[in-house]
Amino acid sequence: MSLVELIGQADERGLAASGLACLDRCVPLLGGDDEVLRPLWAGLADDAGAEEWGERLEQVRGKLGGGEEFGPADEECSGEDEAVLMARRMLAAAPVERSATAVREWADTCSVAALRIHRLLDPLKDAGDSVDARREGRTEGMSPLVAAELRRQITVLELLAGHGPAGLRPALEVSTEGRRVLRAVVSRRSRRRG
Repeated sequence: MSLVELIGQADERGLAASGLACLDRCVPLLGGDDEVLRPLWAGLADDAGAEEWGERLEQVRGKLGGGEEFGPADEECSGEDEAVLMARRMLAAAPVERSATAVREWADTCSVAALRIHRLLDPLKDAGDSVDARREGRTEGMSPLVAAELRRQITVLELLAGHGPAGLRPALEVSTEGRRVLRAVVSRRSRRRG
């Protein structure tokens, strides 16, 4: 099943976990530590209500300095700056109300943004025309970083679809591995610039 199909079939918890996992893997771009999103993960595990989700989200935004909107002037950036901007937009777009409709849109937005971020930061060129093609299952010529991110997104959704709440822990482990990879990529890029 393609990533687009998996998102289309996911339930509210799966969608929230999918969006959260994408954001979690991009935390190195936001200057956050590895535990910053833990309250949101915990809320999915213990079935915290929508109100608690919103409160926890606002706390996370406070720590990461996120939640503000970005205007057209922010479009004029490239490379890592653009990746940081996309990660900030993922955080800003997170719905305060954890309804199925809201998290479905967020999960889809985060999926596209996370793939674009990995494509921007991958030292090897991705031969595909767009991340949309990747999400639909056309994977020829994918660069390693993009391929790994696509696999992680699919795995998170499959874990939640197959195991429900019990899939959250392995989904978090998949996300943690991806965060370490992206942190190493960002670190290498900054060393090369320095």
